[in-house]
Amino acid sequence: MSALRIVQVTTQTTGGPAEHAAEVAIGLAARGHDSHVVGPITPRTDEARARGVTWHDVPVVSKRDLRGGLASARQLRRLRPDVVHLQDRRAGWLGRGLAPALRARDRRVGVVYTLHGVADGLSDLVAGNARAAARRRRDRWYYLTGERAITRWGGGRVVVPSQAVAAYAVEHVGLPRGIVDVVPNGVDPARFAATATRDDARPSAVWVGVLAAVKRTDLLLDAVAAVPGLRLVVVGDGPLRADVERRCATPDLTGRVELAGWVDDPAGALSRADLYVLTSDAENCPLSLLEAMASGLPVVATAVGGVPEVVRDGVDGVLCPAGDGAAVAAALGSLADDPDLRRRMGASARQRVVDGYTLDHCVDGLLASYAKSREAD
Repeated sequence: MSALRIVQVTTQTTGGPAEHAAEVAIGLAARGHDSHVVGPITPRTDEARARGVTWHDVPVVSKRDLRGGLASARQLRRLRPDVVHLQDRRAGWLGRGLAPALRARDRRVGVVYTLHGVADGLSDLVAGNARAAARRRRDRWYYLTGERAITRWGGGRVVVPSQAVAAYAVEHVGLPRGIVDVVPNGVDPARFAATATRDDARPSAVWVGVLAAVKRTDLLLDAVAAVPGLRLVVVGDGPLRADVERRCATPDLTGRVELAGWVDDPAGALSRADLYVLTSDAENCPLSLLEAMASGLPVVATAVGGVPEVVRDGVDGVLCPAGDGAAVAAALGSLADDPDLRRRMGASARQRVVDGYTLDHCVDGLLASYAKSREAD
């Protein structure tokens, strides 16, 4: 493929889509493409610029931010991209709404939208997920009917990082199977040093994410409390921080949990841990999971969304049903008590990423989607 001008569009400053946009932009620049990001400054902006990405600081702070939306639209028109890759839900609506105008100049402009997740009220429509929130009246209209309509209007392709969410996109959103591409997320293993397993009498688990209801920090903390001597580092922040702080102050957890807050790069926290835990009610293909596996950490995770597509139960870690705190506690206990098991599973987890979930694998898949999008339009 000859060099293309490819623009990642994002409206978020933190979280999986923002991180993924930066990673993909860096990966494309390394392949010789004219790689751009249109979106707000994030913790990865300086690194991306240093590695050849042109970053246009254009914040869009909400669905009602008309000024930000217009600024993004003007920037896209000025850039005259070959491919526009829309990396979060607001960006998806904005870019696909603008797509016919972009193609009026050049009918071969490719438009690709990554469906990173499912609304919490619809999460149980994805295999393995629990419903993470009450289903609101608008959920079906906005996330199913609306998504189907804007996809039809904007054309292009829809990328999903897991087979589980691809099935949701076809069976529930109603997207044509032929425009949905499964491209798993990927990470650069070189950013994450393989962790040396410690024969520590008090092993440490690490959890990374947003302190929000869907992530089930209540289940996480109860499970850790049930494993004597296990320590926990919580990397992240969010609306439930006060609840988490109160739970950590109870006698069964006092002195055992470190609340690290947001960090720009989780690699340091991962390198100091002995195992990784994920307790969500719903996921797609979590970047934090791939980062932990790349760090050589064995995994204890709920078998939600695309997680079982990545983690082989009993090989790279232990999978538990969504919402099953007793199963999570038992899995944590078995790994905490067995350094040899942690070592074997951790080595397998890192190799799993190297073999199929690197940034290079992801960029290869995206370039194939970009090419299909340009051919179709």
